[in-house]
Amino acid sequence: DPDSGDNGLLLYSLVSSETNEFDINEHTGQIFTVSVAGKVGTFHLEVQASDSGTRRLTARTNVSVTVDSSSSSNIVMLVLNQKINVVERNSDEVKRVLEDKLEWNVYVVSLYSKEFESKARSSTDETQVNFIAFDEAHQEVPAEDVKRKLREQKSAIELELEQVFSASVSTAIGEAAATPASPELVAAIVLGALLAATFVAFLAYVLLDLKRKRKSGKQDLVRKVEITEGFDNPWAADENGSVKSLEKPEYMN
Repeated sequence: DPDSGDNGLLLYSLVSSETNEFDINEHTGQIFTVSVAGKVGTFHLEVQASDSGTRRLTARTNVSVTVDSSSSSNIVMLVLNQKINVVERNSDEVKRVLEDKLEWNVYVVSLYSKEFESKARSSTDETQVNFIAFDEAHQEVPAEDVKRKLREQKSAIELELEQVFSASVSTAIGEAAATPASPELVAAIVLGALLAATFVAFLAYVLLDLKRKRKSGKQDLVRKVEITEGFDNPWAADENGSVKSLEKPEYMN
């Protein structure tokens, strides 16, 4: 926007998105992940830019983000005592420091905070930097070798990062958590459990209904026998050859 003053001050926002895995820096428009752990696929976001003039003008565009799965077993987690939004703004410098002290090329896989809500991103003083190191032959460096080098260069890395963040920095090596089950798998498990419970309940209902009907049938049979015994045989003939009367005996009154 070539305007100046309030008319040139742009603010960015996510108008709509399929999930809550993404957020946006309202001042720079940078889109980042909140958490996409264990999730793969293409996510569609709609981004809006608006100025701050009296008659606010806006523009929108669609952004597609494709998340690929990583099968690497050499991802290393470095935990920093810094807010995730601060680390995000200085991610290039963090990468530079790691490459300088480890003497390997570094690819940052993700930045992660335990807090998912945007409002908590600036209040959580812990950020996990997940990265993979590559040697000169572009081969992944084993995770144990990277961890060993991190321990050796711990003081030097913290000193460099203090200059980047202008604050005291402490680092720790974290253990990568097991990949959580995908939403589809969780949904299938829950649905299977519900179907199983429904089937068991239906089977129990059928068995109880059959038992009730059998008991009811026996009672009806007893009543029919009692009623039949209370009447003379309608097909029996008297001594004159005529059909006996169906009149109820006196003891049935």
